[in-house]
Amino acid sequence: MLDDKGRIVIPTKFRPPLRDGFCITRGFDNALFLFPIEEWKIIDEKLRALPLINSNILKFMRFWYSGAVQDDLDPQGRILIPKSLREYAKVEREVVIIGVSNRIEIWSAELWDSYFGSAREFYQTMGEAINAIGI
Repeated sequence: MLDDKGRIVIPTKFRPPLRDGFCITRGFDNALFLFPIEEWKIIDEKLRALPLINSNILKFMRFWYSGAVQDDLDPQGRILIPKSLREYAKVEREVVIIGVSNRIEIWSAELWDSYFGSAREFYQTMGEAINAIGI
């Protein structure tokens, strides 16, 4: 739940990778992406290697980096979500926090419910296809 100051508590199981800091930015589907700082550095390095003459790459990078904020967990395991990111993600009060590979995603509860409902059928279909190739 978002408090009056725009902070959320990160669940205990997600905190260890964030102990050296993190970067939060706009993700896809109106979610926020929260990366441990070491993961952020890896992504940053890969993005820096892309050709800057491609206008689509520039557009992506501007959007990605303009929302990025580096910070640390506070002593209570909370993070401050800047207003611009809260607006992007439509986070007003209730949030859903999920772990996805190398990042944490933060969703407005309402958007997550909508996304999850529509993704459920896709997941089943993709799961069957992936299983068919032996993964």
